[in-house]
This record gives sequence, C-alpha cells and structure tokens, in this order.
Amino acid sequence: MPPRLPHPDPGIPDIRGPVRYLWWLVRRQWPRALRGSVVGTAWMIGLAVRPWLIARAIDDGLRTGDTRALLTWVAAIVATGMVVAWLGIMRHRTMTFLREDATARSSQVVLHHIARLGAVLPRTVASGEIATVCGTDVSQASWALTMTGPGVGAILSYATAAVVLWSVDPMLALFVLLGVPAVALAVGPLLNRLQGVDTAYRHELGILTTRAGDIVSGLRVLAGVGGRDLFARRYAARSQSLLRRGYRVGSITSWVQALTAGIPALFLAATVWLAARMATEGQITVGEMVAVYGYTAVLSVPVWFLLEGGFMTVRGIVAARRIIAVLRIEPEATASGAAPAGPAELHDPQSGLTVPVGRMIGVAAEDPADAIALADRLGHYVPSEVTWGGLPITEVDAAQVRARILVADHDSYLFPGPLRDVLRGRGDATDAQLAAAIRTASADDVVESLPGGLDAPIEARGRNLSGGQRQRVRLAQHLLAEPDVLILVDPTSAVDSHTEARIADRLHEHRTGRTTVVIATSPLLLDRTDLVAFVRDGRVAAVGRHDELLETEPGYRALVARDADEPETDAAREVGAAR
Repeated sequence: MPPRLPHPDPGIPDIRGPVRYLWWLVRRQWPRALRGSVVGTAWMIGLAVRPWLIARAIDDGLRTGDTRALLTWVAAIVATGMVVAWLGIMRHRTMTFLREDATARSSQVVLHHIARLGAVLPRTVASGEIATVCGTDVSQASWALTMTGPGVGAILSYATAAVVLWSVDPMLALFVLLGVPAVALAVGPLLNRLQGVDTAYRHELGILTTRAGDIVSGLRVLAGVGGRDLFARRYAARSQSLLRRGYRVGSITSWVQALTAGIPALFLAATVWLAARMATEGQITVGEMVAVYGYTAVLSVPVWFLLEGGFMTVRGIVAARRIIAVLRIEPEATASGAAPAGPAELHDPQSGLTVPVGRMIGVAAEDPADAIALADRLGHYVPSEVTWGGLPITEVDAAQVRARILVADHDSYLFPGPLRDVLRGRGDATDAQLAAAIRTASADDVVESLPGGLDAPIEARGRNLSGGQRQRVRLAQHLLAEPDVLILVDPTSAVDSHTEARIADRLHEHRTGRTTVVIATSPLLLDRTDLVAFVRDGRVAAVGRHDELLETEPGYRALVARDADEPETDAAREVGAAR
C-alpha cells in the first residue's frame, strides 16, 4: 500500500513575494491559525489576570485579616493557574501542528515542482541549493507562522495589561506601555541586519553543499588523477569562508537573543523600583505594587514572543524567498499534440541525423559534448527542431515523449531499495522480462554476488556496487522500460572488453525490431549496430556500417582506434588496483 500524502492537494502557492508565500501557508490552515490565536490570547490574558487576583488576595485578605476572602482569592488563583496551564499546553500543541502542517505543505509543493521541472532543474540551479531549500528553508519558513498564534496573543494581552495598568496609575501605565515598544525598537535594527547576513550565508551554504556533492560523487576519479588534495584544499577554503559568514550570523543572533532576554529584565527592574517608590509614598497600595510587578513580569512574556516572533519572521522571510526562487523556475514549454500512432523515425536537422525505425544505429562523435547535445535534442530535453514521424517534437505532449523515448545516461541516479524493485521501475515487468534484461546487461554475476540476490538491498546511488555493476544494473533497468526509442549514452564505459562484447551481442538481439540509438566510440559496440553515424563538428559527416566507415573515413578510424587503444575501463583499473 503506497504511503498516504499529508495533503492530496497542497494547493497553488502564492509566489509573488516571501511575505505573500507565508500568508498563503497561513490561509491554507486558517482555522488552526485562528484557534492558535484565540488560545494564545486566552493564555496570555490568563497570565495577566493572576497578578490582579494576587493583589486582591493581599488587599482584601491579608491586610484586613479576612480569612474567608483570602481563601476565596487563593482558590481563584489556583483555578486560574490550572486553566492557564491547560491553555499553555493547547497553545503549544496547536502551534506545533501549524508548523508541521506548513512544513509538509511546503515540502510537497517544492517536490511536485521539482518533478515537473525534470531536466530543466539541473541546468538552472545547483543540487546543493535544492538540498538546502528542502532540508532547511522549508522548516525555517514554517517557524515564521508562530506570529499567527502567540504573536497575535501578545498584542492583545499587551492591550489588556495596558487597560489594567491605567486603572492602577496612569504614570506607571505610560512608563510600561512606552517602554515596551522601546525594547522592540532597540532590537529592530539587528533584525534587519540579520536578514541580510542570513541571506548571504544560506546562498554560500548552497554552493558549498553542491561542491561537497560533486566531490563525493567524483571521489574515485579525483583519486585516480591525483586531484583529491587540490579539491580538498579548495573545499576547505570555501568552508572557512562559510564559517566566517556563520560567525557573523551567530554574532547577530546572539545579540538578538541576549537583548530579547536582557532588556525586558532591566525594564522589569526599573518598573519594580518605580512601583516600590510609589508604594512607600502611599500613591498605590502594597497589593497594587505586587500587581504592577506581576503585570510587568507578565508583559515580558508577550514582549519575548514579539521579539522572538520578529526574529523567526525575518529568518522565515529569508527562507521563503529562497523557496519561491525555486518555485519560479519555469518548466519546459508544455504541448498537447499527439505523438505518432506507432513507431516513427526521428530526424535532427541540426546534426542531419535520421534515426530509422526498428533498427539499431550507432553514433560516434569526435566531440563528446556534441553527442550529449544530440541525445538531449532527440529526447526533447532542450528546445530543438527535431521531428518525430514528421511532427515537431516540441509540439508533442511531453508525457508521451517521456513514455516512448528514453535517453538512458550511463550515470543516471539509482534509487535505494531491493534490487528487484530498482530494476523494475514502474513495477509491471514479469519475471521472464526481468531475467532477459539481466542477461542482456550481463548482470547475472551482479545478482549472484549480492546476498539475497534480487531481494538484496541497493543503497542510494548504488553505493554498495562497483562502477561496472552499477552500469549494468542501469542498463537492465533501461531495457525493462521497453521504450519505442532507446537512446543509450556510453552504456559500457565502465565494464571490461569481454563483458562489453557480450552486452553488444545480446543488446542487438534484445532490441531486434525496435529503434535503438547507441552513442559511443567503442568499436565493440559500433560493430554490432546496423548503421553508424560519424559526427564531426556537430554534423553527420558519414553514415554506413562500422567496417565500411573504417575503410572510407580516416577521422572515424582514428576515433575508434583511439578508443580501442585506451586502457580497458575504470572498472578494470579498479580491479587491478585492488590486486
């Protein structure tokens, strides 16, 4: 049974600005936000009621010696305390649900959008930036919603305390009510500065995360060419730069938090001193002095929430700005045209390549970049003038293109899970089809070497497999997709020549009658294709069988001969190094 999503329909976010995005999160669960505001307000007003009850207990009970009145007011204080405690629990519970719901909603919106972007995403934004947005910014934006509960409650309880203080003494009320905004004004400039340095810090963090991912994924290659130490030094230098930015963020954050706790305490001390002076002069009673102390202490709670809420709001705005930057990336232009009814040829005017129906054609390009660009055009990953059965491929519904034309990169991502599920992909392949694809990819020994065989767990990116094993698993996975057109990009670059020869023979047999494009310079692969297109300077220079091109095209002969003379493979070098 597939896992149930938190929100079947997370909604359409408002990406006109970070504040609008945060307000959209509030509106999507406005009943909960309203409940949080009501409970938070009741909780803070309840805190303000207790000083008044204590004042009554002192003035009406202790000073007059009225035991009955004293017990009555004490009972009221206890009851109020129990209600306030329950309201505090409900406030925290409600705001936790509010934040978690917003985090889940933002995560779904971002992940859905990333899925829609497809190949546009890696060309537009670095992987580290996406990791930072999904891992940190989504959660940070949700914390800004704290202002919808305790923030509103803080403002209303502040107004309530103002009315009560005015009834005690107008001068005290003015001192307290004007002092609280002064506290906020003292911290305000630091919040503005924090927004700027935090934005720069998060941008730098995304860059460093991307670099770390690139180093990890290419660690084996870096070690082979002796570049590991160089990249380690560059990463360390960038890390030190990020560390300095982090210290700046931490410095401002510490000042904000210190002032948030310190200034209200100093303000409370000043208020108590003033109230004590007035009590000694007889301007207010002792009970009223205690009440003023209580009101001021209680006011420190909404002040703290307002300052903390402002701090969280600033960080939430920074996070929301980064989220909407991802959400504003436009996916590839959508089209609604129908695909050809059956198998049809592909034609790329830019290179002059025509892919015949039902045959296997090899593409050998002098410049690897030309080969990759050709694969992207044929697979409709970039705007192009490619036609499919005479129809411009840009006018065909992208979903139909993806379902029938598969560009199989030799380094595509392997998701974690049992090997059987990793291979099946959509999960509709039979055991016979599974066995046939494994045999064609010469991956039988991969299955046999894993404890559990097809039920063996595969780690993310296939980290528990060697380079050659990963490549053969990917090839079997791509074969099981059974696309009308299969475009293989260097499918055997990480296997030894004997395995490559087996794959070449079996691949031609497996794909008989279906359109297959093999982009490679390996003579073993090209010799098994029906035709070979030799690409020079981005254009098809010659088309023919492998042996014909060897005799008639010196450039082609030099290209494939160079490939044949290179060391066997990365896999072979790994085996040799292990020995």
